[in-house]
Amino acid sequence: MFGRAPKKSDNSRYYEILGVPKTASPDDLKKAYKKAAIKNHPDKGGDPEKFKELAHAYEVLSDPEKRDIYDQYGEDALKEGMGGGGGMHDPFDIFSSFFGGSPFGGGGSTRGRRQRRGEDVVHPLKVSLEELYAGTTKKLSLSRNVLCSKCNGKGSKSGASMKCTGCQGSGMKVTIRQLGPGMIQQMQHPCNECKGTGESINDRDRCPQCKGEKVVQEKKVLEVHVEKGMQNGQKVTFPGEADEAPDTVTGDIVFVLQQKEHPKFKRKSDDLFVDHTLSLTEALCGFQFVLTHLDSRQLLIKSQPGEVTKPGSYKAINDEGMPMYQRPFMKGKLYIHFDVEFPDTLIPDQVQALEKILPPKPLSQLTDMEIDECEETTLHDVNIEEEMRRKQVQQQEAHDEDDDTHGGAQRVQCAQQ
Repeated sequence: MFGRAPKKSDNSRYYEILGVPKTASPDDLKKAYKKAAIKNHPDKGGDPEKFKELAHAYEVLSDPEKRDIYDQYGEDALKEGMGGGGGMHDPFDIFSSFFGGSPFGGGGSTRGRRQRRGEDVVHPLKVSLEELYAGTTKKLSLSRNVLCSKCNGKGSKSGASMKCTGCQGSGMKVTIRQLGPGMIQQMQHPCNECKGTGESINDRDRCPQCKGEKVVQEKKVLEVHVEKGMQNGQKVTFPGEADEAPDTVTGDIVFVLQQKEHPKFKRKSDDLFVDHTLSLTEALCGFQFVLTHLDSRQLLIKSQPGEVTKPGSYKAINDEGMPMYQRPFMKGKLYIHFDVEFPDTLIPDQVQALEKILPPKPLSQLTDMEIDECEETTLHDVNIEEEMRRKQVQQQEAHDEDDDTHGGAQRVQCAQQ
């Protein structure tokens, strides 16, 4: 049985609401709705009724079947149910499905809107090289905000709140500043009246435990496990342990390891470096000494019989470096850098004794006559780094003075012209 065709009524109002002609394509409708919805969104101070009208108009015209009925018979036909179930949807649902969530934050419906994520709290944690070598656990006491248990983070005894009049519930205010003729600067900042929440609570209704703040302070002890072989700058994260806030995904507490400088050992990745100074006798005749490691073990370090150690040379010991992170049974190398301490002077008897046992000096290729024709020189002790630094400063001063002289001459020439 066929129903009677409805009476034809106005079929242009929805197009006028969106500001498009009746011939508008689906893409044109989409663009028009997006532009108008952002402009009239209640969270941006727009008219809620106008926003609902926009949403309803787009809901009808974006559906090919409903649009066909509207074009032929107008709004009355849709109200009578010819559009396949025509109740008006929540405009925030349409906005959320269209834009992937309201972009304005604060106020309005929360359905379909992505929760804001709280900030991470980052703390530096100083650790010694010994602790990174052997591993350790540090207990740290921290204070953080947690949702009030008495009001469940509502801030009020009744759970009710009002839209902040200062920001119209958006939680943000816009300040416009004149920079100059025709130039303005627009800045957005959290509303100082509601502290960015978009809500205000009646003084009489405030929660007695949190005083309307929605959160209270809590002290918590965290155990930070520093594993063997961790590096300077490595992070230890406690997910979801930062400050809590209503309608917010709690951020993380992050500890960043900061290695303290060691007086003896230097670390490079998984290797350790240590300097050791030998006497001239040890360098020539052999040495033996004890090195206390980072875990207090005593390592006996000795040279091979007849081995001569040259100044600046390195020796390596396998598997005595740092443990490798998450592979603590594997270790890097321990490198020993040798320096040799020479005596300042020798008495003639010592020189003669050494000449007898050391390899002979190379024969001089110069005759006495040639030596007489040479000019004698005197060697002086010098700190080469300090000497080079001093010369660099002198050169820079001379260069600056030269620039000033040339610059002054050019200015005089310009003045004469």
